[in-house]
Amino acid sequence: MIKFKSFYTLNSLLPFSIMDRYLASELLPAFLFGVGAFASIGVTIDALFELVRKIVESGLSISIAVQVFLLSMPEFIVLAFPMSTLLATLMTYSRLSSESELIALRGCGVSVYRMVLTAVILSLLVTGMTFVFNEQLAPASKYRATQILNAALKSDTPVIAKQQNIFYPEYQKVPKKDGSGNRKILTRLFYADEFDGKQMKGLTIIDRSTEGLSQIIVSESGEWNPSQNVWDFYNGTIYLVAPDRSYRNILRFEKQQLKLPRTALDLARKSRDYGEMNLAQALEQLEIERLGGDEQKIRKLEVRIQQKIALPFVCVVFGLVGAAMGTIPQRTGRATSFGISVIVIFSYYLLWFISGALGEAGVLSPFMAAWVCNFLGFGVGIFLLMRVAQK
Repeated sequence: MIKFKSFYTLNSLLPFSIMDRYLASELLPAFLFGVGAFASIGVTIDALFELVRKIVESGLSISIAVQVFLLSMPEFIVLAFPMSTLLATLMTYSRLSSESELIALRGCGVSVYRMVLTAVILSLLVTGMTFVFNEQLAPASKYRATQILNAALKSDTPVIAKQQNIFYPEYQKVPKKDGSGNRKILTRLFYADEFDGKQMKGLTIIDRSTEGLSQIIVSESGEWNPSQNVWDFYNGTIYLVAPDRSYRNILRFEKQQLKLPRTALDLARKSRDYGEMNLAQALEQLEIERLGGDEQKIRKLEVRIQQKIALPFVCVVFGLVGAAMGTIPQRTGRATSFGISVIVIFSYYLLWFISGALGEAGVLSPFMAAWVCNFLGFGVGIFLLMRVAQK
């Protein structure tokens, strides 16, 4: 008996032991159940009801609605991963505790920390899955769903609120004179006072893309001409500047077509919302917003970027908290575990939204606004685990 106990204790301490495989086999079904349940609830409340309304009121075809519904799923699966991790760990460890299996493991010399380690490792794997979904699948599928829906409802150009102070710079890398590498120089600067969804107004464009010649374009208004892929500018002046910074020529016009990139128009339309950007796109957008100088937009996007990074690690926090709560000696059923999970999830995301709002208001830094809930949750999990280990 002593030899068996010693062997079991040694085996349970090794990575991927029999105990780990057993706990993983118990955690996986509960996790998959949670993903299905939480994702279904989320997509039904947020997407399905709205699609049904569009089918009835706007004549949206059922086939298009099904496509949009399926493309909406990855976004809600991402949100379901952390919730399912909490549900799976809490439900599994609570059942093992109520059936005295955890007591038996502790009797064999397995510490509470070692038992919970399995849940933490699996939570790290789910964290990786969440990051991949949140970075690769969810933004692209959400953007595609928006495009399909707008096209089906004959709204290829969505209604756009009037925007002010559109600022877009373009840079080019050129070799340094000493040959030590490249340096970034400004080649074109596009500024508009206002954009009403169709026309830019109060335009000033500095174009240095042609070597040895710069031009400054000042125009009352301008709009993109999609048939010719050019800009149509109205009632303005073009100043041609020589390399010695003297005026070479001045051209006044009532209408002038210029072949310039349409990037400034895409920026003004904001064809992608924050939820439709991956991390690289969000960082690129942040650089543009910083050049624009709108502090409120900059801070909001900084908070969103930090939240995008912090979200996958909620799985680890929930895995630790769920396992720690589950190891507390108690007798709880699946319904009770589900109810506790809902309360913890609601409390956590309430704090998440509050901290995000404080970050956007400048009370908290973007990093703290996104990560403070993770730090608090991790601290609570460690505290609960230490209390159980001392019993």
